[in-house]
Amino acid sequence: MEIDQLTNTKWCVSILFATEQKEVWQNGMKRDCGAWINVLSHKVKKRLNARLADLGVNGMQSRVLHYILERTQEGSVFQKDLEEAFGLSRSTTTGMLQGLERDGLLRRESVPYDARLKRLVPTQRARELDGQVQACAREIEGLLCRGISLGQVQLFLETAAKMMENLDEAAQELRRDGPEQTDTQDLQRGPEREES
Repeated sequence: MEIDQLTNTKWCVSILFATEQKEVWQNGMKRDCGAWINVLSHKVKKRLNARLADLGVNGMQSRVLHYILERTQEGSVFQKDLEEAFGLSRSTTTGMLQGLERDGLLRRESVPYDARLKRLVPTQRARELDGQVQACAREIEGLLCRGISLGQVQLFLETAAKMMENLDEAAQELRRDGPEQTDTQDLQRGPEREES
């Protein structure tokens, strides 16, 4: 009987400790928008990637494919369009497109007016896959917004858009001001010390 009580006590203490740690962590993040966005993004990616694993794509690939499918209805889509739309580097985009091409979801075709440009053309397999991918995305969106009013969702979207705009403006200012001094350089150098 004493062993059972000791085991139950340890179990209760560990649950209380875990709950307390979670509350401390969350309270520490209470006003840290970047941390909340990072954690939320990680959870969404993890959930989406798990749902899409059987389809042979990950969340980012599925979003890129959907973007290409939508945009090709209006005209040609090029790698640069993806880099701008998703904020991806050239090398990351190139690697992703090579994988999608290898998996038979995408083709690159030359355009007649510039031999250097290759437009991105989704295959029939990509079109078939898109329906399943969008069903997974809607399911996760439903989970995200469960118990949240349309007004709250709209406010979140407006707030997130403003945060994105703020970061884009800061990046433009940094490019405009030149490479003389960046926040990263400040952090690497550390705090300035007064000379004695």
